[in-house]
Amino acid sequence: MNNVVTTRNGNALHTPAFIKTIFNHPLASLIWLPVRVWLGWQWLEAGLHKFSSPGWMQTGAALKGFWMGAVAIPATGTAPIHYAWYRSFLQMLINAQAYTWFAKLVTIGEILVGVAMILGIFTWFSALMGGLMNFSYIMAGSASVNPMFLVLEVFLVLAWKVAGYLGADYFLVPWFASLFGQKKEKAEAIPAGLPKGAQAR
Repeated sequence: MNNVVTTRNGNALHTPAFIKTIFNHPLASLIWLPVRVWLGWQWLEAGLHKFSSPGWMQTGAALKGFWMGAVAIPATGTAPIHYAWYRSFLQMLINAQAYTWFAKLVTIGEILVGVAMILGIFTWFSALMGGLMNFSYIMAGSASVNPMFLVLEVFLVLAWKVAGYLGADYFLVPWFASLFGQKKEKAEAIPAGLPKGAQAR
């Protein structure tokens, strides 16, 4: 099976140069820097606001209220949640009183995502976690800023090589990549078929 996409004439289709540039070139980090810092600040601000609220950090009542509103089915109009399985999932969390600890998890998660994005610490992972939270909010029927945040976070994940280049990822991404490179080199250095421990003799 051919491992590249080709035209009917047999010519290979290549990724456009500008796509390669914005997702791979170090200078493209100048584009992603304001995006990630602004997005990180939004998360940090939201998390700190929750952190100072007893409804989030003590009782979980704020999250309970959000979930209760999400699972409610109005007499007329459209329910906030479109998928019945997700409504059942939130109802299960409500019945288990999971909001008492889940609210704290959401608050700390938002703060950590915000700090990580601003400082460029594993930007791709923090964007992925932020996107997961935005997706959860959207599934619960809350649009607001979540769709825009989710789109920006998808781009930050795609630009994982350079999104945090002007930040801690300048050191972390090469280090993280080298861990897998070392494992691959060690695996290739061991001749196939040798029993365990034979390579050390």
